[in-house]
Amino acid sequence: MDSLTQIVLGAAVGEAVLGKKVGNKAMLYGAIAGTIPDLDTFASAFTDTITTIEIHRGFTHSIMFSILFAPVFGWLISKIERKSATTWKNWSWLMFWGFFTHSLLDSHTTWGTQLFWPLETRLAYKNIFVIDPLYTIPFLVFLILAMRQKRGSEKRRKLNNLGLIISSVYLLIITPALKLYTFNKFTEALDRQKIAYKKIETKPSPLNSILWSANVEVDDAYLIGNYSIFDTQPIDFVSHPKNHHLLGDWKDRRNVKRLIDISQGWYTISKKDGDIYFNDLRFGTLSPIARADAEFAFSYKLVEENGEIKAIETEKTRGDAKELLSQLGSRILGN
Repeated sequence: MDSLTQIVLGAAVGEAVLGKKVGNKAMLYGAIAGTIPDLDTFASAFTDTITTIEIHRGFTHSIMFSILFAPVFGWLISKIERKSATTWKNWSWLMFWGFFTHSLLDSHTTWGTQLFWPLETRLAYKNIFVIDPLYTIPFLVFLILAMRQKRGSEKRRKLNNLGLIISSVYLLIITPALKLYTFNKFTEALDRQKIAYKKIETKPSPLNSILWSANVEVDDAYLIGNYSIFDTQPIDFVSHPKNHHLLGDWKDRRNVKRLIDISQGWYTISKKDGDIYFNDLRFGTLSPIARADAEFAFSYKLVEENGEIKAIETEKTRGDAKELLSQLGSRILGN
């Protein structure tokens, strides 16, 4: 999830664990704990694109990291807060839950979280987008209200718990129910249109849980469709040819295989101005409307340098964001 959401979650968890003893400092250190796992994003400054992708949401998002480093950070805080009666074990417990809940929340998004590192399995329930105001804003409001109450008061505890409960209900009940409902709509549409498919995966579109998209694999292409719970017209599936043959001999090269593994096989290959592009379909396109010419959210130009295949991520522009947001609102309201 985005940094603000993880800060809010970490602060609320910190308050629940230690707020009665240390007040707002529990929220402060909980917020810090909620940001630490995402320090793996700085790997991009030290390594190549493919390795950076593999590292993100790896070790720092694992149970192993939470167990090993919570005591370390707990000890550091106990030294900083040496005047407090709170023990090293108390601070360690706060940090553990800050780390662990960060990873649990991330596992509900599309990217994939290596919770059980060093095992390669990545959890990706795909029931919430990485930025979802319906999750974050109510949570933030209750956290601020709780922060303004007296330390250890019953009202403070209830407000903080209410934020945790409402956000959890949205994450664990409402969005999975919407995912199941829309999944059935997609499969029913495929059956009605007599489309034989191999597999299908669904995910929410940016910033909401009303509009959902589906990736559908057929023999020589992937179909992408969108469905809003307010739709009245049939779902339109747009074909994106796999074009895997464009890789040629590169398909057997190590770094290309790594990209294929990262995408879990959901990828297309395109050619533009003589360059080869690897498009990761897991995150769909930059358009909330199914279009054959839509740019993919994650696309990488493949180049060969010194006998090695390297991936260069296609940069996004402000224009891409403006186009997405301009179309998103009306598409959410139905076709």
